[in-house]
Amino acid sequence: MAFKVALDVFAGPLDLLLYLVKKHEVDVTEVPIAAIATEFVSYLDILEGLAIEEVGEFVELASVLLEIKARALVPRPEETEEPVELVREDLVRRLLEYKQYRDAAAMLEDRARQWELRFSRQPSGEASTKGEPPPVAIADVHVWDLVGAMTRVMAKREKRRPRQIVHDDTPIETHAARIEMLVAEQGRVAFSTLFDDDMPKSRIVGIFLAALELVRRGKLATRQERLFDEIWLEPPRPSPSSPPASEPA
Repeated sequence: MAFKVALDVFAGPLDLLLYLVKKHEVDVTEVPIAAIATEFVSYLDILEGLAIEEVGEFVELASVLLEIKARALVPRPEETEEPVELVREDLVRRLLEYKQYRDAAAMLEDRARQWELRFSRQPSGEASTKGEPPPVAIADVHVWDLVGAMTRVMAKREKRRPRQIVHDDTPIETHAARIEMLVAEQGRVAFSTLFDDDMPKSRIVGIFLAALELVRRGKLATRQERLFDEIWLEPPRPSPSSPPASEPA
């Protein structure tokens, strides 16, 4: 079976913007446009490299952020365009609406999870082993933290650009198998150690997508002790509803 990567884990530009606001530990109504616009664009570079279909939406929001930043730094009283404060207020309104939607969705998801723990579904004797594995949700902090780690990897690579462009067409499933093997052997693997400074960009993207998909499918877990710390790839954590391992006789 082909190794398919589901890029719909990137919920959208407002999801990234909300993540950056939370990372700066500020209120949604006090978005620090200057700092966030720069960070948003750095994430955009990675998303463009992944060639996701929704990248146009990220580009559109990035242009809005950069416009607000530029017009706030260099105000032009004579301009007839919509005042920058109105543009900013409209963006904050959209972000607040999205946050309400996200909070409601998270509450419903928590309730559903608690309901499943109280009323466990009985296993079916005719369960089929065919078809795609069930999707595994990734918390937004894991997705965007991984993308943030990728921006640091790419920035380090840019300082040591190769003299010629090298294309790497290694299948993503090959990268995934290697990552799983490393985690099995070492117990946990630092995300940044998966990449070398001289790696071609196509291989870096392939490894990133493989790691992302392994986490999405629940085959690996991610851990980060503090903001901006190293991200570790670890074996999946046992589910609360999983039966305890039996004691040896």
